[in-house]
Amino acid sequence: MTLVRYNPRNSMSLYEDFDRILDSFFSTTVEGTQRMPKVDIREREGSYTLEAELPGLSEKEVDVRVEENLLTLSTLRREEEEEKKDRYIMRERSTSEYRRSFVLPKDADSKKIEASFKNGLLTLNIPKLPESKPRQIEVKS
Repeated sequence: MTLVRYNPRNSMSLYEDFDRILDSFFSTTVEGTQRMPKVDIREREGSYTLEAELPGLSEKEVDVRVEENLLTLSTLRREEEEEKKDRYIMRERSTSEYRRSFVLPKDADSKKIEASFKNGLLTLNIPKLPESKPRQIEVKS
């Protein structure tokens, strides 16, 4: 005789599980509740450029910090809405928070990073240290 573990799941829960898996696969959210902003990082001859899409935010809601060689972008937005109709009061609150950290390359000059924010796009210009640039060495005879 073989023992079979009882599983009270019905056949509909399998469809629900499958739908949840598909939704999470095609979703661009973190933990299903928060959108992950897109970040582009480019290397140029004398600097790195990091661009982060932060639509709907203002520069006051964006925080950029550098500790040693760790660059951290974070945002915090709180919205509160209240509507009074007849004898009912509706109050909704929402908070959205985002935090992402990047390890700076060894040749990045963390003391000279410049940030600008325009139309929901955060742009960081991260210059390279002067000694990291290649230089020509004269060969003498």
